[in-house]
Amino acid sequence: MYTTLALDLDGTLTTSTKQITAATVEAVQQAHQRGVHIVLASGRPVLGIIPVARTLGLLGEDATILAYNGGQLVSTKNLEVLWEKTVDVQTIHTCFAYAKGRNLAALSYDKEGVITEMPADRHVLLEAYNNAIPIRKVDDLIAEVQHPMPKVMIVGEPKKLLAARKALLPLVGDAADLGFSDPFFMEITAKGVHKASSLTMLLSLLGHAAKDLMVVGDGLNDVPMFGIAGLAVAMANASDEVKTHAHATTASNNEDGVALAIERHILTK
Repeated sequence: MYTTLALDLDGTLTTSTKQITAATVEAVQQAHQRGVHIVLASGRPVLGIIPVARTLGLLGEDATILAYNGGQLVSTKNLEVLWEKTVDVQTIHTCFAYAKGRNLAALSYDKEGVITEMPADRHVLLEAYNNAIPIRKVDDLIAEVQHPMPKVMIVGEPKKLLAARKALLPLVGDAADLGFSDPFFMEITAKGVHKASSLTMLLSLLGHAAKDLMVVGDGLNDVPMFGIAGLAVAMANASDEVKTHAHATTASNNEDGVALAIERHILTK
């Protein structure tokens, strides 16, 4: 019996139109009712995960939001921060200054949504769409962000982001990890932070064993979670590279793949 179920959101739990099907809601609720601890594991900020938790009926219940690609763990019971690891202000400012000097869009988050100097950038708009949160334009992002953050981003064309990563690693690589949730999203998180590191921390807090962890995902940032899970399930829409790291596959995110995986590996056991 799997005691913990970690679910990626975009491309996994949600359809290509960012919806959650009735079958998926029902399967997640049934797993939760059986005592399985549900973890919503995403690169999204907490603001972008709360509506998903609400749709799944998990707000006020004993489940966990794993946000910012692992930078923060938040209880759905009361939205209390259980654990976090943040990027220091100097590192954030170095990354923002590099982006501004090369006309790349950088962004952070406030209590309501995305903040950026370039609100019309199509990649910034996509990040806001993915999370269903608003964008607030600021004149000076460096002046606006004067506190550590679990994650900030530089977004843009993949070739430019690869060049940015190469240039920034010598400057901030000792303090931060620069990874990609998508080729046009470079996520800046604290050193050593990823979904698997914070999930391992959560398992310790829960007293649950990794061998009893089931993970469902579709992206490269889910692969570290696959590596610690007793059962790693890849979506049909995942790349071949991601699938090579999984123990099993399920249907796509548009074909109730999460619901089918839960039924097969949890509800029928």
